[in-house]
Amino acid sequence: MRHPLRMAMAALAMAGGAGGARADEDPLAAHLWTRRVLVVSAPGPDDPGLRAQRQALASARAGAGERDLVTLEAVGNSVEAASLRRRLNLPADAFRAVLVGKDGGAKLQSAEPIPPERLFATIDAMPMRRDEARERRR
Repeated sequence: MRHPLRMAMAALAMAGGAGGARADEDPLAAHLWTRRVLVVSAPGPDDPGLRAQRQALASARAGAGERDLVTLEAVGNSVEAASLRRRLNLPADAFRAVLVGKDGGAKLQSAEPIPPERLFATIDAMPMRRDEARERRR
């Protein structure tokens, strides 16, 4: 195992132990310590910010994969959308994009689509990402 402590913490969080959130309580729990998440919230599927964010990310799939970045959308008024918005304290009536780190904390929030270059620069500056890059070079 390359990161036994991280894996143990993730297992505890998913099991609900040690104060961690259970997957059915926290919509981001399944990604804790394994992936970074870009949460994109919009009032509806025709939101211009949502369309622009999707278009920007479409050209950056390789970079997102390299950085363990996945995208979750909170669009409309579904239970899932409401859960994500509640978790990140986002409004239901406006576009928002939030980068969530592997530790589950919000690292970057914007009322405008976030360009991939800004996402990647933010991620690349994170200590955990720098450790990952060093490990991959070995």
